This record gives sequence, C-alpha cells and structure tokens, in this order.
Amino acid sequence: MIIPCDDPVSKGAQRFEIFTGAGKRRDWPPEVKASIVAECYAGNEGVGAVARRYGLDPSQVYAWRKDLHKQLADQGQAPSSAEPAAATFVPAVVELSAQPDPAPTRRVRRRRRAPTAAVELEIDGVAVKIARGADAGVIAAVIEALKATR
Repeated sequence: MIIPCDDPVSKGAQRFEIFTGAGKRRDWPPEVKASIVAECYAGNEGVGAVARRYGLDPSQVYAWRKDLHKQLADQGQAPSSAEPAAATFVPAVVELSAQPDPAPTRRVRRRRRAPTAAVELEIDGVAVKIARGADAGVIAAVIEALKATR
C-alpha cells in the first residue's frame, strides 16, 4: 500500500545537477588525462571516486588508462604495474582431531497430558468436563441444556 505522500513521485527530486555552459564535449589535454589516470594508481581511491571528483564517467577513465598503457607499450616502455597482484588461494590443511566418542545422550520425552478438567458433571449418563478458564455463561447454558433434555 502506498500512502499518498510517501511515493517517490510526490517527494520530488532528492538530488539533481545543473550543467552550465554550452553543453559541448569537454576536451581534456593529454597531460590532464595522464594526471587523472595517475591519481587512480597513487592513492587508496578507486577509479570511480576519482572519476566522480572530476565529473567523469568511470568508463571514460578506464578508456584513458587503456590508451595510456597502449602508448607506453608502443614506445617500448613497460607500463607500471601499480595494480595489486591478483589474489591467490592458499592451500588449506584440515586435521581430524582425535576426540572421544561422546556418550550417547538419552532423550527425555515429555508426555503431553490432557489438561485436567476443573469440573466434571454427569447428568443422566451424559458426562461434561469443564476446563479451567471456561466462561461462566457458557457453563450455565450447558447445564441448563442438559437439564432441559431430561
């Protein structure tokens, strides 16, 4: 159920950006591109955080990084491997401990007892058991009904 003032349409915009200027594509000089790519490798921030800081899409920064690696490879320079090494698995050793067999536990079953009746009536061979907490009006009505059938 949607409460009239609780749906996302009536709340309005939570966050919006205003783009100013002519709206044309930005032209980034190669030095600026290289510095942005270098920031991705320098600190603890990822590509997404750096891209947001400059108002870029992370895919654009990844493309710049790929282009920079290609340029370095074409010039015969090895691109720096600043990325952390891939995670590797470590062999696990499992040792079985020599634990003594636990003593067999005896399950204790609890018997379910029928709740004992608080009042038992027998009128003309008809037995009526009334449990604790029964409504007094219902009890009186049952007794009157039994008396009437005699």
